[in-house]
Amino acid sequence: MPNYRLNYFDIDGGRGEVTRIALHAAGLEFEDNRLSFPQFGEARTSMRFHAVPTLEIDGEEFSQSDAMSRYVGRFANLYPTDPLQAMYCDEVLGAYEDLTQFVVRTFGLEGDALKEARQNLMDGKMTVFLTGLQELLQRGGEYFADNQLTIADIRSFVQIKSLSAGVLDHISADFVQSVAPALVEHHNRIAAEPRVAAYYESRQG
Repeated sequence: MPNYRLNYFDIDGGRGEVTRIALHAAGLEFEDNRLSFPQFGEARTSMRFHAVPTLEIDGEEFSQSDAMSRYVGRFANLYPTDPLQAMYCDEVLGAYEDLTQFVVRTFGLEGDALKEARQNLMDGKMTVFLTGLQELLQRGGEYFADNQLTIADIRSFVQIKSLSAGVLDHISADFVQSVAPALVEHHNRIAAEPRVAAYYESRQG
C-alpha cells in the first residue's frame, strides 16, 4: 500500500480538509502533516507552486486541492464514475474554488478597507455564488451529484462551516442562512453523515 502524507496548515477546514476526510473515509492510513504558519513560510519555496495543500504518495508530491480530493475520492466511492454526474460534482468544486479566491483577495486588508471589501463581497460575488450553488443543490436534491455523498458535498460542508463560524470580520455568521438556507441545511445533513462524523470523532481521540 502506498505511503500518503498530506501537508497543510494546522487548522480544521480550508482546502486540505476535503482530502483529509476522503483519506479517512477510504480507510487509507496517512500522515497528517499539520504546518504552523511559520513552518509553512520556511518550507514554501521548496513546494512546486509555493502553496499547500500538497499530497505526497510514496514521496512524490502532488498539488491542487481539487485534483487531490478527486483522486482520493475514487478510493472511497466519493467521486462519480458516470461522466455527467462527475461534471455535476466538478461544477460544485469549481464554484467553491472561485468563491474562495474572491474571499482570499480581501485578506491582508485592514480597517475601513477590509470592511468595505467584505460588504462589497456580500452584496456581490458571495451572494451570486451562494445562490448559484443552492440552485445546483436543488438540482440534485439531498446531494449535489450521484444521489449520494461525494466530495462536492464535503467541499460544501467545509466551506459553509467556515463561512458560518463568524471568524471572518464583517461577514456575519448568519449570512449564508440569509441568502442560501438550503446550503446550511445541507451542511447539517453532511455533518451527520457517518463517514464525515467518523473523521471528526477520530480527531477527538
